[in-house]
Amino acid sequence: MDLLAQILVNGILLGGLYAVMAQGLALVWGVLNIVNLAHGAFIMLGAYASWYLYTDLGVDPFLGLPLTAAALFALGYVLQRGLLNLVVRAPMFNTLLITFGLEVVLTYLAQLAFSADFRTINPPYAGDSYAAGPVTLPVARLAAFGVALALTLGMWLFLLHSRLGRAIRATAQNLVAARLYGVEPRHLYAVTFGLGLALAGAAGGLYGTVSQINPYIGATLTAKCFAISIIGGLDNPLGVMVGGLFLGIVESLTTLYVGPTFADVASFGILVLVLFLRPSGLLGRAA
Repeated sequence: MDLLAQILVNGILLGGLYAVMAQGLALVWGVLNIVNLAHGAFIMLGAYASWYLYTDLGVDPFLGLPLTAAALFALGYVLQRGLLNLVVRAPMFNTLLITFGLEVVLTYLAQLAFSADFRTINPPYAGDSYAAGPVTLPVARLAAFGVALALTLGMWLFLLHSRLGRAIRATAQNLVAARLYGVEPRHLYAVTFGLGLALAGAAGGLYGTVSQINPYIGATLTAKCFAISIIGGLDNPLGVMVGGLFLGIVESLTTLYVGPTFADVASFGILVLVLFLRPSGLLGRAA
């Protein structure tokens, strides 16, 4: 029972990190109808940005998250206005090709810049942990989970109660009506894509504090974010949080009782079941 409790806690902490990774993909997909196949590559860039800030400039990885998010937001805004806006209303296959091309380019640029070696962010508290009865809580994972939860709740409140958030939701629901109320779609699309990449950058910084990074982690992370977005539901940030927690717990239990090689099988098996039984996601609403 002690081992099961530890595995469940590990799954929850992992699921919180998964959830914040998927928030940016779900936001861009839900508003722009773009399945960003380069999302994991942008998470990888965020992880390397945090690694650089810590190893070369001595900035704590958690304190450096706003800098990483701001840099990825600017990159996302420019990419959307200069490239993706040209095909935002084109068939989805076109956007899949462009984002796949971006993923390949970013991966090989990262390999040229950082080599293919595994790298880690090791602040002084990386090995610290708290004991809560039979359960051990690693400080870095606990802090990453707290930040992920705060980002998810912040995104939910932003979309519900801010003027820009309401404009984003209105554009996703009815573009024509949003234009009649004065919303400028090109700017709003660029801001939305920038926010998605800002979340990816912050998620990458959190990921780098709890796991090793290399230029090739992007494809795997994109696949997990895709699964979480479908499982939780695209139209609700809290649904994405639930999807991430659910997937983290399933993967941890599968690793314990079946084996680590079957964790991805269980994840995508759950995805297939959700698509079959509830296509709108666990907390999503039918269109």
